[in-house]
Amino acid sequence: MSAQQAVQYVRKSDGGLVAFSEKKLLRSLTRSGATAETAGGIITSLRHKIYPGITTREIYDQAFGMLKDITRPAAARYHLKRAILELGPSGFPFEQFIGELFRRQGYQVQTNRIVGGRCVKHEVDVLATAGDDLHFIECKYHQAGITCDVKIALYVHARFQDIAHASDMKIAGKTVGWLITNTRFSSDALQFGKCAGLHLLSWDYPSGKGLKDIIDREQLYPVTCLTTLSHYEKSRLLHLNVVLCSDLLERPDVLKKAEVPQDKVGRVLEETGNLCNKRLRAGVH
Repeated sequence: MSAQQAVQYVRKSDGGLVAFSEKKLLRSLTRSGATAETAGGIITSLRHKIYPGITTREIYDQAFGMLKDITRPAAARYHLKRAILELGPSGFPFEQFIGELFRRQGYQVQTNRIVGGRCVKHEVDVLATAGDDLHFIECKYHQAGITCDVKIALYVHARFQDIAHASDMKIAGKTVGWLITNTRFSSDALQFGKCAGLHLLSWDYPSGKGLKDIIDREQLYPVTCLTTLSHYEKSRLLHLNVVLCSDLLERPDVLKKAEVPQDKVGRVLEETGNLCNKRLRAGVH
């Protein structure tokens, strides 16, 4: 956008207005793996379609559609934030996904455990162990535009304090409390977490070590990223407890159980292999 062009304000998912930034869009596209040439071409195509008040969702949909026609692996990575939202409103698949993230990083993981506290029992979304340390993880799934606020952080911290002080939780190592959300934390929640020693993890927090960074670094993409699958097929896979794309490479037969047409299986596995930078298992066609 040249200096002479008027700034266009676009509407975010929370209803607020923000100045449209070509640099931010370029960064998102290239971060997904699109070449500078591809990203520049998409921005050029979009430039004359931006109008005052257009939603960020509309801009995303148009950019995603063009990127998908050029390179599906990059489109899948660009789709990551939406893919996390597609894990479902119940929050249960998100809990499974977080459990898998910790498991793939070397933790022993259990999900949906009932743990006795000093005062009452608590259901812990994810219980992860590393050496002698116990990590108690509360997962908060939100729709786009909803912030995880300080009231949630206070509530979660109180629960973990009750668990940590229970007589049956005396362990050799530490007890560590986590609050993880797919969206963002309010400034008060971040301040409280730092002060209280509650570990916080969100889409982009901590800086450079947020969910998006962990997923990209470890290539732990959810199946909802895949552009070759329909919404129904993704739902079927989640119902079958298949959360990560890498699971499809290890268990390709599950695609049949998810009712993915046979003539489509090869394309799904090819996209998955490209996304995860892995070769298909020998004998899988």
